[in-house]
Amino acid sequence: MLRTILLKLSESKAFAHWVTSNSTLRRMALRFVAGETLDEAIAAARACNHAGIAVTLDCLGENVATPADAQKARDTYLKIYDRIAEEKLNANVSCKLTQLGLDLSVEFCEGLVLSIAERAAAYESFLRIDMESSVYTQRTVELVKRVRVQSPAVGAVIQSYLYRGESDIHDLMSYGCRIRLCKGAYKESIDVAYPRKADVDANYLHLMRQLLSSGFYHGIATHDPRMIAETIRWAAGERISKDDFEFQMLYGVRTDLQRQLVRDGYRLRVYVPFGTEWFPYFMRRLAERPANLGFFLRIFFRS
Repeated sequence: MLRTILLKLSESKAFAHWVTSNSTLRRMALRFVAGETLDEAIAAARACNHAGIAVTLDCLGENVATPADAQKARDTYLKIYDRIAEEKLNANVSCKLTQLGLDLSVEFCEGLVLSIAERAAAYESFLRIDMESSVYTQRTVELVKRVRVQSPAVGAVIQSYLYRGESDIHDLMSYGCRIRLCKGAYKESIDVAYPRKADVDANYLHLMRQLLSSGFYHGIATHDPRMIAETIRWAAGERISKDDFEFQMLYGVRTDLQRQLVRDGYRLRVYVPFGTEWFPYFMRRLAERPANLGFFLRIFFRS
């Protein structure tokens, strides 16, 4: 119930104003967000690299209202690649299509994505297209495939809570796409998504096995120790090298597991978000992490 409430509140502009103007909650958000500026994100990425961890940088934002806002986001991503190269970071980039104008025009959005992918390719880097709620899934898959035909530097995300995940994986891999596998963080209906956590987890492991046996370099994104242990066990049993895939985690979440995976010789990439539009991302992280809710609710009821 609390997860549902928090995801609903993430869509409220009035609640967003209250949260973003609350200094205590802003400090709490910094647990999950590297900062509001690119310089802060670069510093966080550098610290991760020093700890043996690769990163993917994301300037937070979604559902832009104007072409100018989408173009501004595109320009930010181009600048991120320039900074990554200047700083010689082990890093790539993730972005959301609604931040690049998907709600405005698929063709317009595709042009912006292609320009970012071309910048990534010029630096021999990579662009990961994040998956948003299920209303965008089909458009995202189709756009990624079209861009992939023109640039090898683009990949996608598959969410194991959606029934369609397996067919999308095969569709995208037929175009040569590398996949990040996650469970999914949006509120979805039973018509499109598994309602039971046990079914989401079972599908996650099913999809993980297909990805790791594909011969492509994929990202297994999870903080769940059971999913990590089963991935390690299955990969070892199939003699899949630690260099043939990577684990992925979120900035500020389960740093103990992050350090352990690095010590054990596994590749790890941390998703490092930054920017002023951090509210929806912050709310989804709260919804995923029940341990954070008590602190959040105490602040709420004192205010």
